[in-house]
Amino acid sequence: MNVHEYQAKALFREFGVAVPNGQLATTPEEAERAAKALGSPVVVVKAQVHAGGRGKAGGVKVVKSPAEAKQAASQILGMTLHTPQTPPEGKLVRKVYVEAGSNIVKEYYLAVLFDRASEKFAVVASTEGGMEIEVVAEKSPDKILTSQVDPNLGLREYQARDLGFRLGLDGEQIKKFVPFVMALYALYQAKDCSQVEINPLVLTAEGDFFALDGKLNFDDNAL
Repeated sequence: MNVHEYQAKALFREFGVAVPNGQLATTPEEAERAAKALGSPVVVVKAQVHAGGRGKAGGVKVVKSPAEAKQAASQILGMTLHTPQTPPEGKLVRKVYVEAGSNIVKEYYLAVLFDRASEKFAVVASTEGGMEIEVVAEKSPDKILTSQVDPNLGLREYQARDLGFRLGLDGEQIKKFVPFVMALYALYQAKDCSQVEINPLVLTAEGDFFALDGKLNFDDNAL
């Protein structure tokens, strides 16, 4: 079972995984009010459907005022979104998520999943954030970094730190990256997820990490 981005981010907040401020909206007027409440000079209006590739399909719009947020929401709500991850008939958009914009310096990929071959958990990261991980695996497999976690021991801080160094992060960035990864792993464990994916994980000009998107998959038996 999958959940929507806004639901995933609510769980992220619960476990201390940093996300930008955002609000759910089901009408253009609600989107306008959400943009006003956020008070950010730039906001992003995102279609809430169970599919990746929303931006390329017109389901994600960056705007610079509450009035523009209202207009963007009116365009997105009610549209049928077609992406490589939707069924042929597409997905009807009934909700949008209005989120504060981020001053992005770099995008990364980060996930926690179960590696059945090794019977261990795996924390997977890449410097190629924003791209579909399947494309990265095919074209640049060397850019996918993996740290395997013994289920009996759990994720250790040195493993998260090592992953940060392998991503090319500096000392100050790693001080924020390590607790971010540890919090994500805690969520993965506590909620019996089969996979938690952040694509992209962004580093801002202020030196903070944020989950700009979030996908959580649960085994039906874990619900």
